[in-house]
Amino acid sequence: MKNLNYILAVVLCIIISACTSELQKADIVIHNGLLYDGTGESPSHGTVAIKDDIILYVGKSKQFDAKKTIDASGKSVAPGFINMLSWGYGSLMKDGRSLSDLKQGVTLEVFGEGTSSGPRGTKNEDNYLSFGNAMDSLQNNGISTNIASFLGAATVRIQTVGYENRKASNEEFTTMKSIVKEAMEEGAMGIGSSLIYAPGDYADTEELIVLNKVASSYGGMYISHMRNEDNKVMEALEELITIAEEANIPAEIYHLKASRKANWHMLDSVIKRVEKARAKGLQITADMYTYNASSTGLTGVIPTWVQEGGHKAWIDRMKQPAPRKRLLADIRKELAQQPPSGILMVGFKNDAMAKLYLGKTVAEAAIMRNQSPEETIIDMIIEDDSRIQCIYFSMSEENIRKKIKIPWLSFCSDAGSYSDITKDFKTHPRAFGSFIRVLGKFSRDEGLITMQEAIRKLSGFPATNLSLKSRGFLRQGYFADIVIFDEKNVTDNATFDTPLKFADGMEYVFVNGVPVIEKSNHTGTFPGRFIKGPGYKKTTK
Repeated sequence: MKNLNYILAVVLCIIISACTSELQKADIVIHNGLLYDGTGESPSHGTVAIKDDIILYVGKSKQFDAKKTIDASGKSVAPGFINMLSWGYGSLMKDGRSLSDLKQGVTLEVFGEGTSSGPRGTKNEDNYLSFGNAMDSLQNNGISTNIASFLGAATVRIQTVGYENRKASNEEFTTMKSIVKEAMEEGAMGIGSSLIYAPGDYADTEELIVLNKVASSYGGMYISHMRNEDNKVMEALEELITIAEEANIPAEIYHLKASRKANWHMLDSVIKRVEKARAKGLQITADMYTYNASSTGLTGVIPTWVQEGGHKAWIDRMKQPAPRKRLLADIRKELAQQPPSGILMVGFKNDAMAKLYLGKTVAEAAIMRNQSPEETIIDMIIEDDSRIQCIYFSMSEENIRKKIKIPWLSFCSDAGSYSDITKDFKTHPRAFGSFIRVLGKFSRDEGLITMQEAIRKLSGFPATNLSLKSRGFLRQGYFADIVIFDEKNVTDNATFDTPLKFADGMEYVFVNGVPVIEKSNHTGTFPGRFIKGPGYKKTTK
């Protein structure tokens, strides 16, 4: 009997060993999650397996020989989210953890609104930094999210024309085209413009078409903060459509809006015009942040004619009697549409200025200084020697909800990416909440869109627009940029009064197969990569 028991035990061990050896090996397996694939299709429960940096398996429940297993019961599993407009280059260079975005599920930060980190300096000299080298520098510095960037149209202009307000010459056009060619081959996503700021708005439509024709030849995209977002928004939209047509390039509107109350009704006309262009075959899309306030410098109410020549020339010009008189009149007209009580100052260069005015509106500062609001704006910029970062309450809550339901729209923060919230600074809450609000406030709580549609607009849709290879979807063979979150608890906590508050509910975030957020905490890992655009050409040196 003992021999029989021994034989049975040996046979059982052999069977178990054989079964185990037949299991496919994986590094990480996520079981029992509600799987959203990023396409907008209904989710289903199942398993996701990760091997190295790749999704090994997605589908019905399946067993693996795994180094690590995560039980995602009651949780949702989705592709990582894409921030279509991040200003995180500088903040990530200081601290690569990117917690304000990671805790919302963002796994890719996209830079390049008007300006980009490169190229800068003079070519063939020691101070030159190419587009690709600038992006490689950030990756090599250590980042937890992936990064990508458009080539800034203003950056191209600065490299050739400088800060002069004039048309580019034919020779300068030739140089511009070579700059675009080099950047596209180094991995730029396309051309990004910002046409309300100097020197970006000194470029005419012809110049933008020239740049975009080169980007188009590499499969790139044009993305633009249009030349106007208020009473002339329709003319600005027509320019974007013309550029898309003439350059044969997909085009996206940065942070779609109809700004200032008198113009809120114009959003319907903008949407109809884009849909008409799309019906004709043009690939026109848009992105947005999920708040009724924008954020930029006091340059938001200062015309760009006074800024010609760069920062020092701008400051000096505002001190001169004749330009100052003209500028006062121009700012007064702007403030008639954008009341100074709706401009909140949140960023100063000078500590003494910050101590006095941080968190104050322009209207409040004017009273404190016993000046008119327009005089206050000019003199404070001179005293701080900066553009002074502000929050502008200028948009409609109704329009926000209308935009969120647009199928050709994705999302952005239009903000830096922050990790150390012990530091005393102010910013827009969109840095901490723009994406999580899509899942929590607008999908779960208000039911404006389904959860699967919210995830599509956060992942698969922008990935397709950017022509990303093997990213943006939960699919076998795709890179393992994955989030696990609790639909019931995803919540934004940042407000305009207390913006430095991380979002809740994002339990795991994987970037290239590496867990960077685990049980809602950062793991101290930095697997982020520079994601190249479709025109990238690998070179050996």
